[in-house]
Parts: sequence; structure tokens; C-alpha cells
Amino acid sequence: MSKFLKGTIILIVAGLLTRILGFINRIVVARLIGEEGVGLYMMAVPTLVLAITITQFGLPVAISKLVAEAEAVGDRRKVKKILVVSLSITIVLSMIFFPALLAIAPVLSQTLFTDARVYYPLVAIAPVVPIVAVSSVLRGYFQGRQQMKPYAYSQLLEQAVRITLIAAFTTAFLPYGIEYAAAGAMVSAVVGEFVSLVYLFITFKRKKPIRIRYRFFAYVKEGKDTFVSLMRIAVPTLGSRMIGSIAWFFEPIVVAQSLALAGITATHATKQYGELTGYALPLLMLPSFITYALATSLVPAISEAAAQKQHRLIEYRLHQAVRLSLLAGGLSIVVLYVLAEEIMQLMYGANGAAIFVKVMAPFFIFYYLQGPLQAVLQALDLAKEAMTNSLIGAIVKTALIFWLASQPSLGIMGAALAITVGIMVVTLLHAATIVKAISLSLYVKQYIAHFLVIVSVGTVGHWLVPLLPFSLLTKTIVAITVMAFVYLALAQSFRLIEKDEFRQLFR
Repeated sequence: MSKFLKGTIILIVAGLLTRILGFINRIVVARLIGEEGVGLYMMAVPTLVLAITITQFGLPVAISKLVAEAEAVGDRRKVKKILVVSLSITIVLSMIFFPALLAIAPVLSQTLFTDARVYYPLVAIAPVVPIVAVSSVLRGYFQGRQQMKPYAYSQLLEQAVRITLIAAFTTAFLPYGIEYAAAGAMVSAVVGEFVSLVYLFITFKRKKPIRIRYRFFAYVKEGKDTFVSLMRIAVPTLGSRMIGSIAWFFEPIVVAQSLALAGITATHATKQYGELTGYALPLLMLPSFITYALATSLVPAISEAAAQKQHRLIEYRLHQAVRLSLLAGGLSIVVLYVLAEEIMQLMYGANGAAIFVKVMAPFFIFYYLQGPLQAVLQALDLAKEAMTNSLIGAIVKTALIFWLASQPSLGIMGAALAITVGIMVVTLLHAATIVKAISLSLYVKQYIAHFLVIVSVGTVGHWLVPLLPFSLLTKTIVAITVMAFVYLALAQSFRLIEKDEFRQLFR
């Protein structure tokens, strides 16, 4: 098996396990601190992601690409320059943004979030910025060498440590108030990231063919060309990621302000936002680890075909990616739509967020298609167009959140609808850009078949669930099993599954 296929499988398996551990983590948090605590937790997370995105500066992708090129010609000196310059950049940026986050935390919590209690989770999560900044350099190095195991193991280790500690930390801080409990959950995340960094560092030290500390500053002084090469790749990557991070940063702020205009109190708004972003959205995004792995594999496949001017192969890979994304996403949305209340009750002990899942699930198929379509754009040297599409979607989403969520008749449901529309806009713009760039055949019969399979399985589920005389857990498991079996059987009969693909992938 090639390194490429082996790396893809590792990413899929690690992605699945990480998602499962992540859900366990969310279940523990939800049951310990409730919707209000989850709301405080989730309000702080976008700020964290924005700080990390700025600190990383798009370097992981740049490091991976440049290390791969240097390894191909056996230039260890260049690899060391890449690592030294990258570490210097991330350390300097961390020294700037770590204290900056601490300094602006009071302003963010009291002015923008309308809930001063967000201050404590913000302060608790700040130390993760330098930790993630350094670990991202090591992860980029391992990816560049096509060594996916250290990256996968570090992610699993981080989640395992977080789950181990989160109950202890939240329980210890809960007597002081819900805001301190949310901060405790953040502290467990910081410790998890630190342990992950320690693992990556030990693995790097054991396997490295170079000594980083030897003449470190000399390499920094000689690293001008390397810096330019890194920035050439990192800056466009940063621009694309900044759009999503900034939009996510403003999302809880806009939601809080809009709900305030709708006459909803800050405490109730925090609880509703926690239900939407802490309960419903993570469940809807669960299958994305498959489409992420698919997108990662798609970039080199499309790039190679484009370089060889094999236009039919490009079209085949594109439709293959769309078909597999529809398969994975289709089963997810039909299960979530039919069993939203049961799954929510089992996972969180409350089903108040089930309505968000039911409303958003049918349209989330666009989310599962977005990653592979963006990968195709990147492979076709249309990354700028992809960034523009993301910007348009972010503006539309933010504007709709402010308009819809401020309507008393909609409230937080308006935010859910706005998020859904934003996803659809970006995906449709990606598709339109691809169609404009290359000529494509539309497999209308195949798309109709997907629609019929999803509707048929949904009908079976609605008929079956009320008839099952089991406990909640048993009924949910039986229903999911039956629906999955019917889904796969129908997909096979409509020839939506090609056995050869899975034989090639897993043999």
C-alpha cells in the first residue's frame, strides 16, 4: 500500500475516533454544567480559534509542502531552516497574542458578548495559544514527511487527556459558579493540548535526522529565503482561514446582540446559543471527518490529472468525490432527522436542541459537499476564487443572523437558518466556479437516485421508530441499524456504491 493511501486511511480512522472522543467530551460537559455552561464555553471557543489561526499564520500547510519538497531531494539543511524559521515566527506571534488575549478578555466579555461571565473561560483558554502554535509546526513537519501516525496519535491523546480531566476540573470549580466550571472545562483542553505537544516533541526528538538547537540563531539569520517561501504559501492560506475564523468569532457576538434586540435576556440567550452550537451543530458535522479525508486525497489526485491534461479523469474524480460525499452525508442526515429527539436525549439528557437538528439536517448535505469541492478548486489553482466564495458566504451568514435572530418570532432559530443559508451559498458558489472552469457532464439520474434513497429510508424510519417496543437506547440502536442496512441496500441497487473503490482503498 502506498504512503498516500496509508495516510488517507490513518486520517479516516483517527478522524472517526477523535469525533467519538469529542462527543464523549461534549456529553460530559453538557451533563455537568448544562446548557448555560455550554453556552459560556462555546462563546469563548471562536475567540480561541481566531487567536490560534492568527498565531499559526497558515504555516502548517506551508511547512508540509516545503518539507516534502526538501525531503524529495534529500536537503536536510533546508528542512532545518524551515523548522527554525517556522518556530521563530510562531514563538514571536505567541508572545504577542497570548498577552493580547488576556488584555482584551474583559472588553470582549463585558461589551461584545453581553455576558461578563465569558471572561473566565477566555482567560482559562489563553495559555493554549503558544502550545498549539508550536505543536502545529511539528505536525506540519510530520505531514510533510508523509508520517501521519504522530499527527493522528497526538489528536487522540489530546482528546483522551481532556476527557479524563474534564469531569474533575468542572466538578472542582462548579461550587464557585457556572462560569468557573466552564473555565475548568477550558483548563482540561489546555492540559490535553500540552500533553499532545509533549508527545509530538518526544516523537520528533526520537525520529529527527537533524539537531534544531545547534546554530539555531545562525539559521534564523540565514533564513530570509525560507521566510519568503513560507510566506508565499502561508499568507493565502491564512487569508482563507481567517475568513472562517473571523466569521465564527463574530457569530456569538452578533447572535447575542440580535437576541437582545428580540427581547431575550443574556442568560437565556447564552443557553440557546449553547444548545445550537454545543449540541446540534457538532452532531450535524459528525460525518465531516470522512469528507475531510476525501478532500485531502482529492487535491493530489486532481492536481496530477490536471498536470497531465486528463480532463476526463478530473471529471471522474470530481463526480466520484460528490457521490461518496452524498453517500456519507445522506445516511447521516436521514438518521439525524428521524432520530433527533432520541439521540439528543441519550447524549445530553435533554432534547431541546432536537428542533435545530430537524430543521438544519436536510440542508446539511451542502456542508458535506463543500470540503471536496473546495479541494477541487485548490487543485485547479482556484484558491483565490474559493476564498472569495467563503467571504461572500460569511457576509451573507452574518447579515442574516443579525436580521433573522433579531425577529422575536424566530430568535435563535433565525441564527440556525442563517448558518444553513451561509453553508448553502458557499457550496453553490464553489460548484458554479468549478463548472465555469471546466466542462462537466451532469449525472442527473445519479442525483435523483440519491434523493430517492434518502427519502425512502426516511420514510422507513418514521414508520419503524414508533413501532419499536424497546427502551430508548435499544430502540435507537435498532432503528439506526435497520435504516443503515436499508440505505446501503438501496444504494447498492441503484449502483451508488462501487465495490472496486473500497477494495482499492482498504486492501
